[in-house]
Amino acid sequence: MSVEIEPQEHKGAPLEPHHQAHEHKHPSDREYYVVFLVLAVVTAVEVLSYKFRSLSTGVLVAWLFPLMILKFGIVCAFFMHLRYDNPLFRRIFVFGLILAVIVYSVMFTTMEFWSSSFTR
Repeated sequence: MSVEIEPQEHKGAPLEPHHQAHEHKHPSDREYYVVFLVLAVVTAVEVLSYKFRSLSTGVLVAWLFPLMILKFGIVCAFFMHLRYDNPLFRRIFVFGLILAVIVYSVMFTTMEFWSSSFTR
């Protein structure tokens, strides 16, 4: 014995007021392609840093850290939609980024990364 259930049509209810306040325009496909190109260029610059063996470690870190922060910000803003989300979430991610930079800096200092005896 089989019981057939007729599919019920769902009529969308209007958005509640607190949802309407959070509506935003999503990026277009073109914006995502531009973001992709920017991330590709920044990644290429990071990879090219391997070719500059004559630069000191401090210079490389001073060059790569801002690129890392830029990529983190772009990915969070566009692909995680933080650009359009509640500012609280943006603050949480910025705090995490600042904490990561501090932890890396402390680790580099503890491991004597900045000394001239450090070799690659």
